[in-house]
Amino acid sequence: MRRGRCGRFRYSGNARRLQVVPKRRVAGMSDQSSERRSLSLRLRYRLFHSFFLLARPMTLGVRAAVLSQTGEVFLVRHSYVPGWHLPGGGVERRETALTALARELDEEANIALGATPHLFGVYHNIAASPRDHVLLYVCRDFTQRGERKPDLEIVESGFFAFDALPETTTPGTRRRLAEIAGKQPVSQTW
Repeated sequence: MRRGRCGRFRYSGNARRLQVVPKRRVAGMSDQSSERRSLSLRLRYRLFHSFFLLARPMTLGVRAAVLSQTGEVFLVRHSYVPGWHLPGGGVERRETALTALARELDEEANIALGATPHLFGVYHNIAASPRDHVLLYVCRDFTQRGERKPDLEIVESGFFAFDALPETTTPGTRRRLAEIAGKQPVSQTW
């Protein structure tokens, strides 16, 4: 798999997975400037996602509800999209869903899977695109190889009790956790 950099973009595979590499925050940068930068990153994310719709009209992603023995769930906060999310990402060409899940958990959480996780649901993610689907896995057997340090992609992460989720946890993440807890029926849309 080729990996490299092209300007401010990082690519992997056949340059099909472009990611914006945000500039480091400069000391003294105003909140307004930081806000504009955040908006710019979100717009670029949408632009690249639109490009992927043309390049590969159906997209498939994986997400993991990593549940600790104490009943907490692992969440991440990205630098390029607001809110707290379940870790995960896109399934690349020539990659199985479980391989993608293991790769994403390693990259975003320093988590290695033990036993094969349970496929909880398949969701149509119309918020991302009309042809995006997400596979949600529940992972109870795992090892975390140390705390996940913040970087340019993941700015915060950690385990949270179901009744003490961060205030900015996304609605989709909250719905999935309520489904896993048996508090609401499983939906077909993210």
